[in-house]
Amino acid sequence: MKNIKIIKSKQDHEQALARLVSLMALDLEPNSPESDELEVLALLIEKYEQETFPIDPPEPIEAIKFRMEQQGLIKKDLIPYIGSAPKVTEVLNGTRNLSLNMIRKLHEGLGISLDVLIKEPAHQQAISSDVNWEAFPITDMRSRGYFDGFSGSARELKEYCAETLTSFISSVPNGFKLAPALLRTSAHLRTNDKETDQYALWAWQIRVLKKAQDVTFATKYVKHTVDLAWMRKLAQLSWSEQGPVLAKEYLNKHGIHLIIEPHLPKTYLDGAVCLAHKGNPVVALTLRHDRLDNFWFSLMHELAHIALHLDKTEQWFLDDLDAQGGDQVEQEADALAQEALIPKEKWNADSIKDATSVRLASSDIGISPCIVAGRARYESGDHKLFGKLFREKVKHNFPL
Repeated sequence: MKNIKIIKSKQDHEQALARLVSLMALDLEPNSPESDELEVLALLIEKYEQETFPIDPPEPIEAIKFRMEQQGLIKKDLIPYIGSAPKVTEVLNGTRNLSLNMIRKLHEGLGISLDVLIKEPAHQQAISSDVNWEAFPITDMRSRGYFDGFSGSARELKEYCAETLTSFISSVPNGFKLAPALLRTSAHLRTNDKETDQYALWAWQIRVLKKAQDVTFATKYVKHTVDLAWMRKLAQLSWSEQGPVLAKEYLNKHGIHLIIEPHLPKTYLDGAVCLAHKGNPVVALTLRHDRLDNFWFSLMHELAHIALHLDKTEQWFLDDLDAQGGDQVEQEADALAQEALIPKEKWNADSIKDATSVRLASSDIGISPCIVAGRARYESGDHKLFGKLFREKVKHNFPL
């Protein structure tokens, strides 16, 4: 073959084209050197042109209109794929974006490539993933305000859910991936023998991360900030009627999020802890038991996970504190939480018999009497102990 070489410049391209034209003008024998040269030149020219003059895929609306022209379709023929005549007009005019459902139907019904129809990364993830979007508890999620501003139908809500969740997850660079397997493997879960709705749990986790992402701290969290002394200082804020609010301010001052997010059905959560995308710890509480003592113990339990475990890993810790015992990790967190609230040397269960002894003990320790009474009830197994005393609620401190 004559002077065959890789095409690297415009001049090389022009020379190769001229040679190709001259070879095509000849009556070449098959398998001759000139015939082989022509095939090689054609491949080299094609490769150069693809790299130098790439052709962008058509816009989705252009592709739809082209397919309509090919198949002799009119607007009403698109109704089965887009949903209604007004929606067809809006899509073709560019005033309505294609939904996931539209994309699927146009691909399956008209054979338009997904690569052409999908422009948004969230759409690409939602369609290509093996997530069962039907499994999310979207009715409960909607009632809890997960989809503020959405006013469409129930069917449209399913699509909106997929797009919203995938869009958020793709924006979080902290390893929270869109993969069902991670529903089981990315978290340390403390639970009773109850059947947990994994998709509801996942939705709650995403909601917590989204709330954390919407808040920026001036202070960066410093690893190992949380220790027993730090937690005891925090516990002393419980003496104030504004203790829960002061606790949030205290955590925020040290670069730690405190997110209050009610649990979804079949998740049985009291609290959780994880890392936000900027490395700040996130403590999330559900307040499913609306009691001050439960708030303080749940908070301290999650902070204990930060002190003992989270600084060493990026996984989630999800806690149903009604679950007794737990593994070593949970026992360690329980022990540190108890010690932060009530030091061992200050606790004498036998002396806590009435309201007066509760108040004396809480004054000596420097914490809310609700915490002392709550521990006495827990250890005695008598949840009617002290009657209606020391049963302050906490949710009113965190209006949602």
